[in-house]
Amino acid sequence: MTSRRTVTLLDVARAAGVSKSTVSDALQGSGRVAEETRRRVRDAADRLGYQPNSAARSLRRASTGALGLYLPRTATRLDYYMTLAFGAVARAQEDGLDVVLLAPDGGAAGRLASRVDGLLVIDPEAGDDAVTGLLDAGVPVVTGERYPGPAPAPAGAVVCDNAASLTALLDHVRAAGARRPALLAPAGSSAWATALRETAETWGRTHGCDVAVRTVPFAATPDEAARATVDLLADDPAVDAVLCAPDGAAAGVLRAAAGTGRTAGRDLLVASCVDGAALRGSAPPVTAIDLRPDAYGRACAALLCDILAGRAAPETVRPHEWELRVRASTRPEGAAGGTPEGAAGGTAEGAAGGTAEAAAGGTTEEQPA
Repeated sequence: MTSRRTVTLLDVARAAGVSKSTVSDALQGSGRVAEETRRRVRDAADRLGYQPNSAARSLRRASTGALGLYLPRTATRLDYYMTLAFGAVARAQEDGLDVVLLAPDGGAAGRLASRVDGLLVIDPEAGDDAVTGLLDAGVPVVTGERYPGPAPAPAGAVVCDNAASLTALLDHVRAAGARRPALLAPAGSSAWATALRETAETWGRTHGCDVAVRTVPFAATPDEAARATVDLLADDPAVDAVLCAPDGAAAGVLRAAAGTGRTAGRDLLVASCVDGAALRGSAPPVTAIDLRPDAYGRACAALLCDILAGRAAPETVRPHEWELRVRASTRPEGAAGGTPEGAAGGTAEGAAGGTAEAAAGGTTEEQPA
């Protein structure tokens, strides 16, 4: 099977019987082009299925000195996204660029091309209409995690191997003695949410040990996680490890364990897919995947800056490293730390022709102060 060749400006020029520069002026609405010629060029472009290269087009226009940052609707109450945002701002400033935070429901994507040089879109979901508009705004877009929807592909992406990180977490609790793990999985269609649900199913089949999966809101609060955990333990008392996906919600799992007569770190192992200050300071401290959000934000901004400056080609995919932080919540008495050796991230494959190097993960066992 052969792939369809990309239609170029020269193809449109030949079909319309004009020069390449006339086609460019006609499609951009610039230059002195007769209305009849402009119409003929647009008809030829539509007939051939010409799609302008938004990344290349934006590089030819004047710089605005700013980047746009789009975060999930629930981001403002999650430490992870705020830390990521500050990392992106710091890195953009190194290239002399400001960062504009975009309202999730602003609906102004069509006007963004004249206001920013490029866009950072973090954890995009297929069902988010705003993301579709941003990807079609006429400027380069770099996504934090892959975009699973049908809209135009982003100019680049920074991805974390979420399948590898959850596998490492499941392997760790199994090594610590768990035989019936459960996952409080995030709702939604983001690449992160999808990878966690699929990985739980795959891991269960591989080990002959089903992972009990309960869906909670993408940004579940500790109260919501507590209610889900109480219901889970009531329905399935054999559960001996609860892995909580949403940022900060594992505090609710600890509370639910105590309320149901379980002891976190002994007869119920507790871990989180997202690390944070609250988990490091909880009693007991919670084992978690450190996604390094500050570095993640910097990496996303760095890729967008590199694409804008011509230092990186469009469709570049870069990996982001994670680390498993082992703490007291998964160290039952008598277990030798429960830490599997060599817990590491896998290879993040390139999207849309881009190639990514392996994103390494690792395991760090933290001892109480």
